[in-house]
Amino acid sequence: MGHMEMNVLQRAFKGKKVLVTGDTGFKGSWLSLWLHELGAEVCGFALPPETDDSHYSLLKLGTIIRHVDGDIRDLKQVQAIVDGFKPEIMFHLAAQAIVRVSYQEPKRTFDTNVGGSVNILEAVRTSDSLKAVVYITSDKCYKNNEWVWGYRENDPLGGHDPYSASKAAAEMVFAAYHDSFLGSKKNFGIASARAGNVIGGGDWAKNRIIPDCVRSLKEGTPVLIRNPSSTRPWQHVLAPLSGYLTLAAKLLEDPKKFSGSYNFGPRVQSIKTVKELVDRSILAWGKGKSQVSPEANAPHEDGLLHLNCDKAYQCLSWYPLWDFDRTIVETITWYKEVLGGKAAMAKTREQIKSYMEAAG
Repeated sequence: MGHMEMNVLQRAFKGKKVLVTGDTGFKGSWLSLWLHELGAEVCGFALPPETDDSHYSLLKLGTIIRHVDGDIRDLKQVQAIVDGFKPEIMFHLAAQAIVRVSYQEPKRTFDTNVGGSVNILEAVRTSDSLKAVVYITSDKCYKNNEWVWGYRENDPLGGHDPYSASKAAAEMVFAAYHDSFLGSKKNFGIASARAGNVIGGGDWAKNRIIPDCVRSLKEGTPVLIRNPSSTRPWQHVLAPLSGYLTLAAKLLEDPKKFSGSYNFGPRVQSIKTVKELVDRSILAWGKGKSQVSPEANAPHEDGLLHLNCDKAYQCLSWYPLWDFDRTIVETITWYKEVLGGKAAMAKTREQIKSYMEAAG
């Protein structure tokens, strides 16, 4: 994206059957709506949304795309949706996506993120309709050495916590399926995508900084910060999604050339500490205060982490279009307006539109 004209994406997706796993999740709901706006015939496959205020529920997304309740841990269900819907393109986002939950439920995390991904790739292997698959993992798939430079696609995989380890394992599973089966499949391309920390309107997950922030600001209580000096590659949800869309379009165009793994993260200037993120959010909200509140016996969380995205810049002509400030302002504005009564669908569409306009 960046220089990838929007009409290129419209041409790539208009009238195409696209399967999105995890459409009830935060990123999945934004992606499904964007695909719908691009003219795709979208089918979502996921567990039902966890809460009534989830982005998926607020959008009433089930009324404009086809959604099937299902669990990627069940191979029969996965096989049935791929064989029944016959998608040409698939985005696999379904996952247990919270680091802290992975400490409480390690087995569910591995069953979903590793076993579930194996089921997806099994269905892909036998599908005769699929032409392009974008398989989403995480920037946490890299063995984190807490060094200052960004991880590249060929750096070693690994993970301290169950979540990170499950994402590293999902990448190894991807590589094995690619090398053993999918790389030689005719007229077919598959790529894995690793994105940094994503923020944006409609995320209400517990133990995620922006939702925690918004809940406190709404209630007028101080925003509690566990790890003020941890840095993350913060980016608006639309930035990596534009990368996934661009990647899928390229896979359709030249499947073998663009297969592989890609990082999608912000420019170095957007790598900020948690404290900077919270301060900027309070400013955008208009009032509020923060309080550093380290947790006793807290589970390990990585301190320093960012990605090198040169491959996506060079090979896909993709780069993020909103800087750190714009990302925070758009995110906080979404919550303020939707909490103030604006329809989530209208606000989300508006932001997708302005991101596409920035792309030219």
